[in-house]
Amino acid sequence: MQSRNIVFIARSLDGYIADKNGGLDWLNTTPNPDHQDMGYEKFIKSVDAIVMGRTTFETVCSFDIEWPYKIPVFVLSFSLESLPEDYKDKAEIVKGSLSDILEQIHKKGYRQLYIDGGVTVQNFLKEDLIDELIITTIPILLGGGTPLFGELPREMEFEHVESVLYLDALVQDSYRRKR
Repeated sequence: MQSRNIVFIARSLDGYIADKNGGLDWLNTTPNPDHQDMGYEKFIKSVDAIVMGRTTFETVCSFDIEWPYKIPVFVLSFSLESLPEDYKDKAEIVKGSLSDILEQIHKKGYRQLYIDGGVTVQNFLKEDLIDELIITTIPILLGGGTPLFGELPREMEFEHVESVLYLDALVQDSYRRKR
């Protein structure tokens, strides 16, 4: 089976994935009385594992909810030596170059990977390791924060696959890398 690295993320109109204080409250500015999942459940069923950065992992751990993932989670970190006790059976720390990390994960049988977290997404893009982007745009201008995209060593072309409108306000665009 061919491997795929996929980003599923939300951003503001001005391209930020977190506000100036690292906050995510703005993600809930559009009323969602029926608790629509914006395609998340369908997406998460299409992937084998999640690769996220340390900051994203720590953010998820800070939510006052049960662990939200039922698939393996690999946490990229050069600074973490171990996970907090409550999460040792929920995630695994991986270190090394992205190609080495992907090789380790693929050897475990995981080929369809959800790539999550700002720096992680940017680093995967820098090494041209993203195959698909699913980006939901929230109609808010944050005026600063954590950008989704950073500088790249070269241009990368993506093919637009589809756009879906949720809650008459959120636009989810899907793109596939042209190779």
